[in-house]
This record gives sequence, structure tokens and C-alpha cells, in this order.
Amino acid sequence: MAGVEKAVIPGFYGAMPDGSIKAFSRGGSDITGSIVARCLDAELYENWTDVSGFLMADPRIVKNPKHIKEITYRELRELSYMGATVLHEESVFPVRKAEIPINIKNTNQPEHCGTLILNSSLDENGSAITGIAGKKDFTVIAIEKTMMNQEMGFCRKLLSIVESNGVSFENMPCGIDTVSLVIAKSELKDKLDNILDEIEDQLKPDSLLVYEDMALIATVGKGMISRKGVSAKIFKALGENDINVRMINQGSSEMNVIVGVENADFEKATRAIYDEFV
Repeated sequence: MAGVEKAVIPGFYGAMPDGSIKAFSRGGSDITGSIVARCLDAELYENWTDVSGFLMADPRIVKNPKHIKEITYRELRELSYMGATVLHEESVFPVRKAEIPINIKNTNQPEHCGTLILNSSLDENGSAITGIAGKKDFTVIAIEKTMMNQEMGFCRKLLSIVESNGVSFENMPCGIDTVSLVIAKSELKDKLDNILDEIEDQLKPDSLLVYEDMALIATVGKGMISRKGVSAKIFKALGENDINVRMINQGSSEMNVIVGVENADFEKATRAIYDEFV
């Protein structure tokens, strides 16, 4: 492309190592643009779509949520994983490695600033949280066994059982004598009974409980690392709205706090957390 000032490149298509043409799946144009930007060592990758970037919460749940002007790749990854789907999540990897920013822009509102995605934030004094996202329909398998922490290979055996049944898990919060597996309902299908039988047979737990129709809500933000009381505000908001928290987990990056609530409380819990911070 040397010497070409402007070029039109079709999305959704690539080539395999043997030269054969490969059509990308949904979101392939996002990935194509990212690859081209990386190959050109571009200063900026503009991704034009039908929305003006990212919002702090799902507008179907929260009325008129605040627009996110700037977000880091790590925050985007957390929010996208929990359901905030504006940009195909795999499209960030080529440009992230090269530290090329992405600007999500709205084709129908070109004057809008959109959302700028960066390796590190330019605004170090921004909000404690960047956004809230979540998903419904999880099943939690809760296991309790005395002295579990001293039983060599306990969690390895548990994960081997899940793997042998062709199931992947979303989250694995644990304590000294307890461990829980959070699994998408769509993953389990008709495999739950077999998994439970194998856990009983191989791990001999003191207690084995199943909680269905659970939802996960992630509160994400780079500012959470340095701000005191973020978790307290989340649980205060949920408590004041009479929402029972069934699970709590904080990522090792300290960039997110995930709570598990019942499906029926998902929308109310999301609104409560948003109102507490915004």
C-alpha cells in the first residue's frame, strides 16, 4: 500500500496460511479495521458504527446513562465480557499491542466525540467507576468441605470434572472450606446431574448445593484501585434496595467487583449501583 493515500478495503475477509480465503464471523469488519490500522502503524483507528461510543450502563435498564468519553483497554475488556457489546472484543488486540487508540464514532452523529479507547487513561482524576455491565441466567454450584484448603489438588479435580463434561465456567469464588463454580445456564444444558454425581463421587463434599437463575453484575473502573469505600458503596446501594447478594468476587487487578444476585433482582440492582455512583 506504499504511496496510496486513500484505500477502500473490504471487511470480513482474510486469508489462511495456505492462501485460501476465509470469511470472518460477526464483527469481522471491526477486526479487519484493527488489523489494517496495525499494519499501517496508524496514529488512530476510528471505528464508525450506529452508536456514539459506550455508555456507563445498559440504556434498556438505566434511563439516559452517562456517556463514557474515555476508557482503557483493560476496562473495555471487563465490560465487554459482561455484556457491553459495542465493539467486537477481539478487534482490540492488534491495535492494543501497538498502543494505537481506538475512537468509536457514530455514523449518524459524526459531530459527537464518541468514546476513546486507550492503553492508559489521560484523566487520572476521573470517576471511581467507568461502567456497569452484567448478564443473567447463571447456575452456581456451591461446594463445602471441612479442611478443603489442605486437600491437595481439590480444585484441580473439580475443574477436571467440569472440563471432562465439555463445560466452561465464568467465575470461581472460594474460601477456606468452600468453593463455588458459576456456570452459564446455556453451557450446562443436560449436563448438570452428571457433574453433580461426579463431584459427589470424586470429592466427597460435606455439602453440595445448586442455585439457579442467578445474574452477575460487574462494576468496573480503573479508579477503584485508589479510591476507598467503593465496595462499601456498592453493598450499601444493594442493601438499601432490599437486594440479597448471593456472591461477591473482586478481580486480582482490583479493577472490578462482581456481585451475584437473583435474576429477578438484576435490573433493580444495576439501577441501584448506577444511582449510587452517578
